[in-house]
Amino acid sequence: MLDACAELVDEVGYEGLTTTLLAERAGVAIGSVYQFFPDKRAIVQALTLRNMEAYLERLASSWAGGSFADWWDGVDAAIDEYIAMHRSVPGFRTLHFGDVVDVHLLDEERDNNAVIAGRVAQVLVEQFGVADTGRLRFAMEIAVEASDALIKLAFRRHPDGDDTVLGEAKALIREYLHRHVDA
Repeated sequence: MLDACAELVDEVGYEGLTTTLLAERAGVAIGSVYQFFPDKRAIVQALTLRNMEAYLERLASSWAGGSFADWWDGVDAAIDEYIAMHRSVPGFRTLHFGDVVDVHLLDEERDNNAVIAGRVAQVLVEQFGVADTGRLRFAMEIAVEASDALIKLAFRRHPDGDDTVLGEAKALIREYLHRHVDA
């Protein structure tokens, strides 16, 4: 059902998604949809959580297998994975990490980008020995917000992402984090 949801979100958007369409696409009875999900928000939340887990797994794999000289190479890899998911994961370009549905979809207390920023900061601390400070957490939240906005812009301009905008996004984030994390 989640795969069918991802396809439909790409085709009709979140607003156009209905449980009836989902049941038809998934080839299941509408009752089966409601057996697992009370409404379309719950379905999209499950898809978003699956995407976040996939993103974090891809990051962990990339960071574990990569031979990064420094933490900023890990940040570049995180941005590259986010871009790759926009290009290859059905529904991701529309939903991202759930901000289309609810900015608190992943956590009731923090917005979705703050959750992502916290996870990336945690990995930077664990993998690269970056000091775990309030300054790091704040800078990472700003970096995630800025990169998210610029990556969305790149994909609005071009279906595969405008490479010029994506390059500028990475340069901006790297420079910003250098000033705040290395200071």
